[in-house]
Amino acid sequence: MMPNYNSAAELRAFLEKEGLGMRKKFGQNFLINPKTRQSLVDALGAKPGCEVWEIGPGLGAMTDMLLKNDLRVKAFEIDNGFIRVLKEIFCDNKNFNLVEGDVLKTWKNETSNDSLNETFLFGNLPYNIAAVLLADFIEKGKTFSRIVVTVQKEVALRMAASAGSSDYSSFSVLCASAYKVKPLSVIKRESFYPQPNVDSMGVLLERSSPQEMPSGFFRLVRALFASRRKTVKNNLTAFLSSRFGKVQSQQLCADVLRENAISENERAENLDFNAFLSLAKSIENVRI
Repeated sequence: MMPNYNSAAELRAFLEKEGLGMRKKFGQNFLINPKTRQSLVDALGAKPGCEVWEIGPGLGAMTDMLLKNDLRVKAFEIDNGFIRVLKEIFCDNKNFNLVEGDVLKTWKNETSNDSLNETFLFGNLPYNIAAVLLADFIEKGKTFSRIVVTVQKEVALRMAASAGSSDYSSFSVLCASAYKVKPLSVIKRESFYPQPNVDSMGVLLERSSPQEMPSGFFRLVRALFASRRKTVKNNLTAFLSSRFGKVQSQQLCADVLRENAISENERAENLDFNAFLSLAKSIENVRI
C-alpha cells in the first residue's frame, strides 16, 4: 500500500482513498522530487546502524530511503492519519520507531543529556515550526552529530548568515553557537505537493566543538536584537536594567562595552558570535 512518492496526482489519489487531507496548520508539503530527496539523504552522511531523528515524515517518502540505508529511524509525526499509514507501511521494520504527537512537546522524553551525541537529525521541516524547533534543541543543549533539513529559503539564509549581512539575526547567532552551517541547493516550490508559496532550501549543520555557554547567553543575544534600529548600548542597558537596576546599568554597560572594545554606537547585526560570547562572559563575571 506504499504510495508513489514521486507523483502529485498519485499522492492526491492515495490521500483521497485513505480519507486523508493536507492540514495547513501542520505545514504539510510532500517533497515529490526523487533526486532532491536522494541528495538530502546523501548530504546527511549517516553510516549504517546510526540513529536518525526524522521530523515530519508524512507518508514516509524519505523514511523509506533512510531505512533502505540501514539506518535506525525515530520518526516524529503529529498527524493521526499519517501515523496510521506509517504504521501500516513500516510496522514490520525493526529499525523504525514512531513517536506520536507534537515534536515540540515529545522530543524531550526521547533523550538523556548526552544521548544525541551520535544521533543525526533529518527532515522536511514544517515551515511553521522549523526555527522554533531548531532553537529549542540548541537552547536546551541538545546538539546532533549532523543535521540536514529543508526549510523555507528565507529561514535557511538566516541560519547561515554572517555578521553585517541583511539576513543576520539572533537565530544566526544561535545556530553558530553549536554548528557550522552550510546552505545546500535551493528547492523550487514545484518540487512539492501541495505547492507552497515560497521556495525552500536544504541546510547542512555540522556540530562544532562544544563550548560552555555563560548563563544568560541566549537571552542576551535576543535582547540585543530586540530593537534592530537601536544601538548595542541602548539594548544592552535595557537588558542589564532587569538584573542590576536602572542606576547601575548605564555604568555597567559602558564598562562591559569598553572591556570588549565595542563602540557604544555599534549595532547587534555587526557583532559576530565570538563578540556575543565575550559580552556574555563579561556580564556573567560582574559582581555588585
